[in-house]
Amino acid sequence: MSELATRKCKPCEGGMPALTPTEAAQLLTQISSAWTMTENAQAIRREFRFRDFYRTMSFVNALAHLANIEDHHPDLQIGYNYCRVTYTTHAMGGLSENDFVCAAKADLIPLA
Repeated sequence: MSELATRKCKPCEGGMPALTPTEAAQLLTQISSAWTMTENAQAIRREFRFRDFYRTMSFVNALAHLANIEDHHPDLQIGYNYCRVTYTTHAMGGLSENDFVCAAKADLIPLA
């Protein structure tokens, strides 16, 4: 388990700087290699695949619960057997540590 998964999200306020691409790249190494960073280093993304709609929605519900606990919410694209998750911190206009904390926690949700 990544050490990031043990952290809690911190409140984000506008006007605070987003992570630099170098800082974001360093944090990216601490989560699953399935996560990718956008070219402009403004977001991280991962696609989760499932056998069927029931399992997809079970994952989405678990992720929604995590988002509410952490008060940090991803953008989602959902289909029959997939969920594409994007994290970015809108208040900062880019990535924050919270995005990586939530990604690390999402990595722990069972996919079966």
